[in-house]
Amino acid sequence: MSRDVSTDPLVRPGWGTALMVLSSVCFGSSGLFASAVMATGWSAPQVTAVRIWLAALVLVLVVGVFRRAGLRVARSEWPLLAGYALLGVVGIQLCYFLAVSRLPVGIALLLEYLSPVLVALWVRFVRGTRLPAAAWLGTALALTGLALVAQVWQGLRLDLLGLLAGLAAAVCSAGYFLLGEHAVSTRDPLGPVTLGMAGGAVLMLLVCPPWLVPGHTLGAATTFGGWHPPVWSLLVALALLGTVAAYLIGMSALRHLPPSVASVLALIEPVLAAAAAWALLGQSLTAAQLVGGVVLLAGALIVRLAGGRPRVEPGPLAEPVPTTGSA
Repeated sequence: MSRDVSTDPLVRPGWGTALMVLSSVCFGSSGLFASAVMATGWSAPQVTAVRIWLAALVLVLVVGVFRRAGLRVARSEWPLLAGYALLGVVGIQLCYFLAVSRLPVGIALLLEYLSPVLVALWVRFVRGTRLPAAAWLGTALALTGLALVAQVWQGLRLDLLGLLAGLAAAVCSAGYFLLGEHAVSTRDPLGPVTLGMAGGAVLMLLVCPPWLVPGHTLGAATTFGGWHPPVWSLLVALALLGTVAAYLIGMSALRHLPPSVASVLALIEPVLAAAAAWALLGQSLTAAQLVGGVVLLAGALIVRLAGGRPRVEPGPLAEPVPTTGSA
């Protein structure tokens, strides 16, 4: 049975909300770092591969030295961790980048961030948990605000492969929240994130072998706002801030918030990314984007106030993972 969080003193929704916002800040920074690296000729899969490899290396070293017990995995946990690595680490990034390569960025963003709807539908019809009407209203408002922030009407065109990739990114994003909540129900987030990132690093070896990475450009200068840092420094920042910190903080938030709430709060990431691009890179924001940001934040607030953390009936991805019987 899942915990009755209404009486669990270890679950603090306010703290979970703060963590989810901080995670969104970290995730939002990744677009700034990645775009600056790709401006030097790197492809999206190459940036994704190095991002995951560096993050996995840092996590495995830290956990291996200071928290070795976090790497112990029960046999029953392997399918969950494999799914988390495939969907939440590799799939979400590759599918989104594929969508962006064939669709306008705004459309790709909107498709990926349909994940709160998928999470809500899973929670309602698979877990059997009734969500308040305000939660559905807030989700709809947040998605409407996202459409305004992303300016989905610009360069609108239909591309079947891009559309499928965007929808696949939404499925992977929903998997990140649902599998992540399940993984941290009885474990410290450091263990699942480390193992998931390590699994993702192995998968990326198949997608982008190391010899395809343009290592000769690592020392080249690139433009980042008013600075001209070397490529390698932005890749390190992308790995540490946009990946390690983002995933660890986001998974920690899932110990205090249901995925139906966390996934909607994560919609503020594009707003924060747009604000950072305005502040650091001088990119302008339109009136529609400003209005959209307000609408999105209002929707997220409604979901947060309506959501709490409802008690989940036993069902798929609702039972905690056993921690005994390590392989």
